[in-house]
Amino acid sequence: MKKLLGIVLFAALLLTAQDVFGQTFKTAHINRDDIIMVMPEYDSAMKSYNAFGQELTNALELMQVEYNNKLDQYVKDSKNLSDLVKANKEQELADMQTRIGNFQQQAQTQLQEKQAELLNPIIEKAGKAISDVAKEGGFIYVYDVRTLVYFDPTKSTDLGPLVKTKLGLK
Repeated sequence: MKKLLGIVLFAALLLTAQDVFGQTFKTAHINRDDIIMVMPEYDSAMKSYNAFGQELTNALELMQVEYNNKLDQYVKDSKNLSDLVKANKEQELADMQTRIGNFQQQAQTQLQEKQAELLNPIIEKAGKAISDVAKEGGFIYVYDVRTLVYFDPTKSTDLGPLVKTKLGLK
């Protein structure tokens, strides 16, 4: 009789614990990129980013054309140049190559900074909406599907539609 009572109490405790854990560890998943990419701010940020990138690309192409023209002229004239003039022209070409390399590095850095400047406010807005929806829904954990190795979507709530609604997106 004591064994039976113990088993019944243990089973009741297990059922209660499952209910408590089910409530405590309510989880959801989302693909944050899907949210960000449908936000209207994203399109205008990407247009600005692409325009800035094109401006840098155009400047680099002009520098490269100038270098190629000087190199072609040097190759064509090099037979008739004195050693001093050759050395001067070679140094000028080397300096141009260095400037082109420096420009490429600076352009890459500026492009990354521009991307962060334009996208960080959008990412923060999406993050806040995700947090708000998660709090309103009583979720303890929200996983971004981009970083998961595995998840069972039938046992997790997709917050994407709720977040899109909160942001007024389709």
